[in-house]
Amino acid sequence: MVRLIVDNRELQVEQGTILLDACLANGIYIPNLCHLKGMERPQASCRLCFVDIDGRPVPSCTVTVTAPLRVRTDTPAVRELQRSALRLLLSVHRVQCAHCPANKRCALQQIAKLLGVGLKVKGLQQFLDKPELVRDHPFIDHYPNRCVLCGRCVRVCRTGDGRPQMNYAGRGFDTVISFYGATQAQTTSCDSCRACVKICPVGALVLREDPNQADATER
Repeated sequence: MVRLIVDNRELQVEQGTILLDACLANGIYIPNLCHLKGMERPQASCRLCFVDIDGRPVPSCTVTVTAPLRVRTDTPAVRELQRSALRLLLSVHRVQCAHCPANKRCALQQIAKLLGVGLKVKGLQQFLDKPELVRDHPFIDHYPNRCVLCGRCVRVCRTGDGRPQMNYAGRGFDTVISFYGATQAQTTSCDSCRACVKICPVGALVLREDPNQADATER
């Protein structure tokens, strides 16, 4: 076991534990979107899980605990980095909470409340030029302007049966989650699996109420 001091609280964790996992397992919340427990190669793409170690801010999902550490989660520098990352995410996010199935359980709402950041970001131009609704999957509706590209859906789909049905497509601001025009025959397990819908933190993937409404894309 390895001794950690997190915000003046002592923890004993197994050697090799990811620092973010250790904190979350002990009730110490650190903002995060892209992390999944037990990941071998953390993506570290959301840039929200910063902590202070020895005066240096680092993403906690990239720290493997191998020796005693003193960690602070609430320094001014850490919070400013987290607020900047959140504002950038919100600049490409369609904020329509009342009409979103993730309302009241949305990770962005939780993080914004913790950091004191309004969901309607001021001073940043918004980039919302993707289709509002994409229906290129037989069972799942995709709302690209809600998506924060956390990648959780891609990773759980990849680990389902070894045959990924979805991945990233495009680059930069044009990056989206894509099912690559999957057919009903290719996605027979999706209707019962639903792992990507369940893992989405922002309601960007929604199980279609009427499966007959496939093959339509709305802007």
